[in-house]
Amino acid sequence: MNTRTPVQRQQTLKLAAMLIPVWAALTLSGSAIAQAVGQPHDISGVWQSVKYSPKLEITGGGDIPYNDKGKELYAKTVAGLKDGSIRDEARHLCVPDGIPRILGNPYPFKVIQTPGQTTIAYELNRVFRIVVMDKPQESAHDLEILPYYSGHSVGHWDGDTLVIETAGFNEKTFLDATGAPHSDQMTTVERIRKVGRQLEDTVTVTDPELLTKPFSARFVYDQHPEVRLQDYVCGEQHRDISQVPGVTAARRARGQG
Repeated sequence: MNTRTPVQRQQTLKLAAMLIPVWAALTLSGSAIAQAVGQPHDISGVWQSVKYSPKLEITGGGDIPYNDKGKELYAKTVAGLKDGSIRDEARHLCVPDGIPRILGNPYPFKVIQTPGQTTIAYELNRVFRIVVMDKPQESAHDLEILPYYSGHSVGHWDGDTLVIETAGFNEKTFLDATGAPHSDQMTTVERIRKVGRQLEDTVTVTDPELLTKPFSARFVYDQHPEVRLQDYVCGEQHRDISQVPGVTAARRARGQG
């Protein structure tokens, strides 16, 4: 028989109501708890750059710190692109842009996070970057004999920042759309984190063969959950990206209107 008074029953109900959220939080899975507090490690979704620049914008300003060999190769590449003796294969054969050039492209990309791996799918040239999260970098031997356009990437979390270390590049890509070269000795370190509603990727480039010192560049993206990635085929019409600041000016500079 229930001998509690109406006041005691009311107090019990109030206590239960207070304890239910606590119990629910204690029974949440790790991922659900992360979601409840804002998921600092969740960078999944579709993102697009807030602006575009054909020339790599170095943190702190200035030009890429090439050594004499790098300057000579850069001048030769720019001249070759102008007279047609060198082709920008990323725009003719749809090969990957490589890093850091692809980080500044104006087309959307999608980040997919799964256990042990982060995959970045770029609409531009249909490039997929695999970032291994649970294994060390490939051996020096494998990096040398199996160079990739986008290199070999491994990642880990440092607080709220995803750190991606990439090595094992081939030398076939450019650092930016002006034809800035790099060697196969280049390595990159990206630090990716959410800043408010945006995503920030700060990349540091090291190339002992062509640079006098490492340099950094920063890229910022807005999230676009309404966007779906589309097919990208060289020579065919693609989505309108004229709304991205810098795109129209770059096209006019190339004489594309």
